[in-house]
Amino acid sequence: MKPLSILFLSILCISCVSEKKDTTSETENIPPKIQRPVAADNGKFFNRSSLRMMYGGEDSTQHFDVSNLTLQESQFHYGIGREAFPALLAPEFISIEAADTIWNDSTRFLVGSLNGETKAYSVPDLTHHEIVNDSLGGRPVMAAYCVLADLGAIYERDYNGKLLTFGLSGYTYFDEQVWDGLDGFVFWDRETESLWWPLIGKAVSGPLEGVVLFELDQQYWEDISWKEVKEKYPDVKVLASGQDFERPTSWPKYGDVQSLVEQFRK
Repeated sequence: MKPLSILFLSILCISCVSEKKDTTSETENIPPKIQRPVAADNGKFFNRSSLRMMYGGEDSTQHFDVSNLTLQESQFHYGIGREAFPALLAPEFISIEAADTIWNDSTRFLVGSLNGETKAYSVPDLTHHEIVNDSLGGRPVMAAYCVLADLGAIYERDYNGKLLTFGLSGYTYFDEQVWDGLDGFVFWDRETESLWWPLIGKAVSGPLEGVVLFELDQQYWEDISWKEVKEKYPDVKVLASGQDFERPTSWPKYGDVQSLVEQFRK
């Protein structure tokens, strides 16, 4: 992982711990989100011709067009650029026997089981990747976890045959009326470059603005301990730790997505 990613992850983990501990002094009672870098104050939003843009990285072609953004710019934090976290595109897996030499019984996992195939994603690995683009029983899915909001889920990626590939935008967002005001990571998809906020379960800018982020039916996935994984799923495939890859700089994009917007808008 790049040094910047490590620094960012360290900041987030420290913030997460500080949110959960008991506080007594006036200083300690300041909400942690106020101490995070405000993206708008750091020049992460700007105009380009008639478009409103959001910083996406040192490469100017990576900036996001947020002209139709439905969130408030003042409530975005960070802005380290897309791809700082290694969201996986082609995840690799190990056997339950190999994984049992790594994980303690109490380690937390997201586990999906569909059409005879079961896969397990440890929360420690998901904290590193945040997103794992994968398939389960032949269905394209995404396993995701946000350490700040402590929100983990497995989502659908197939929208009537159009597959979406998700990554981290480099931003978090908060709303006092949502999820107790905790920050949540902002996703983006490669095929349309829309931004998504999982805490409200939909796209918030780009061509797919308003489209639902579909969570896989909960009968097919659960949040359990490694001990429970071993007891319930002896044939499980376990996400291998320490994966990284060279991030692509270009990818196929969908031109016309109006039918998806009309069908799946929330």
